[in-house]
Amino acid sequence: MTDRKLIDLATEVMENSYSPYSRFKVGAVVECSDGSIFMGCNIENAAFGATMCAEAAAIASAVSAGKRSFKRMAITSEGSVYCFPCGSCRQLLSEFSPDIEVLCARADGRYVSYSLSALLPMAFNKEQMGNT
Repeated sequence: MTDRKLIDLATEVMENSYSPYSRFKVGAVVECSDGSIFMGCNIENAAFGATMCAEAAAIASAVSAGKRSFKRMAITSEGSVYCFPCGSCRQLLSEFSPDIEVLCARADGRYVSYSLSALLPMAFNKEQMGNT
C-alpha cells in the first residue's frame, strides 16, 4: 500500500472522530507486517484522562485482532501543521514495533516520514525491565 493511500484512509477515519471538547479531529491507520490495516480516530471524554488518541485506537484494534507487529502508521488531522503522535502513543508503538515508520500528515495532504526511533530516542522497553 502506498503512503498516499494510508494517509487517505487516516483522513477518512478522522471524520468519525468524537472530539467535542478540543474540536481537534485525528485519524490514524496502522499497517501490520502482514499487510493488514487497522484504523482509529480520537475519542474524547468529559473526564479528559479517559480520552483515547487515534493512534492508540488503531493499535488497540490491531492487537484485539491478534496483530503484534506493525510496519507503518499514518496520522492526520484537520490542522495546518504536521500531526505527530503524543509521547504516550510513541511509547505504545515502541512496545510492539520500535522500528515502525510514522507518516505525519496535515490537512493539505502533505506529510513527513520518521522512524519511531527518531521520534522516541532511547525508549523504555522490556529489555530494561530484565524480562527478556
